[in-house]
Amino acid sequence: MQAALRQHNYTLDPEAQLAAGREVMRLEAVALWKLSHKLDAAFQRAVNLLLLTKGNALVTGMGKAGHIGQKISATLASTGTRSHFLHPGEAFHGDLGRVGPNDSIMILSQSGETGEIVQLLESLERMKVPIIAITARRESTLGQAATEVIELGTLEEACSLGLAPSTSTTAMLAIGDALALVVSKLRGFRAEDFARFHPGGSLGRKLRRVEEQMRPLAQCRVASDKLTVREVVVACSKPGRRTGAVMLVDAGGLLSGLFTDSDLARIVESRRDASFDQPVFDVMTRKPLTIEQGTRTQEAIDLMAQRKLSELPVVDGEGRPVGLIDITDVVALPPDDDEAPSTAPTTTTIRIFPSEDVFGGGH
Repeated sequence: MQAALRQHNYTLDPEAQLAAGREVMRLEAVALWKLSHKLDAAFQRAVNLLLLTKGNALVTGMGKAGHIGQKISATLASTGTRSHFLHPGEAFHGDLGRVGPNDSIMILSQSGETGEIVQLLESLERMKVPIIAITARRESTLGQAATEVIELGTLEEACSLGLAPSTSTTAMLAIGDALALVVSKLRGFRAEDFARFHPGGSLGRKLRRVEEQMRPLAQCRVASDKLTVREVVVACSKPGRRTGAVMLVDAGGLLSGLFTDSDLARIVESRRDASFDQPVFDVMTRKPLTIEQGTRTQEAIDLMAQRKLSELPVVDGEGRPVGLIDITDVVALPPDDDEAPSTAPTTTTIRIFPSEDVFGGGH
């Protein structure tokens, strides 16, 4: 690789490469810091405009600004504001039909003079669509046509030639995120709402309620705590992938204990054959840790990790079992790659522990 790089006369000094990369990030970070302190009432009015939008919050931009706009639109949509991206070039070939009377539109253009954007303004004005402009100058063609203008001001592009959109697009993205997330917060958008829009991702699954992730009672092993160990083992034989524990209930149907496969193994290994004909009540784990239905799955995962549990009964408000979270049901959930709302709980890595550690008083 080094020889190939030399043939092209590329600079090979690692320190110089790192310094150049850090300088790009420094320039963009400084620009964002300054911009954050320049936000004024125009930002507040833009937030209010989005909050009052009864239709869709459209986003548009051309070139690199368009790519940023697509991300902003996706963030709006995933955090409680209906949104889609409108390509300014395609708008003149039928896509203006996507614009409704109750919509607003966010337009991204550093110069405010982009040809496709300027061409679009007349149609938007005719349709009486409120415009939020994110642009360098209020005096630009876009700025003058907009309902609200968030000015970027003069920005130094991080590109060594000062040409490629870099600092300016980073600034647009930051402002778009700020608008989307402030609006989301004011709407009272919750982690549960976020999960509704992300049902397929690992984060969405962790934000679900435990009853959506647990094994329902029909798939669990449940027995009376008045039975003997032998009767429990025979009565609770189930086809298919079974859980590693039997939930024991009292005469009133309340969860009174847990008898695990490890408990059974210990009886066999210690050759305490007489225990098979003793009440399971005498050998079960009494008052095991439980989690109430309606709790988020992430809280169940955290509890299982902290207490080294392989099974966690799910109970209703009165203490009756409604299902069971098994370690194998949640161990496959990978670390989060999705966007997470600020209210989302932290991710916990789950490990499968040896059975002696799990049930040696863990409950």
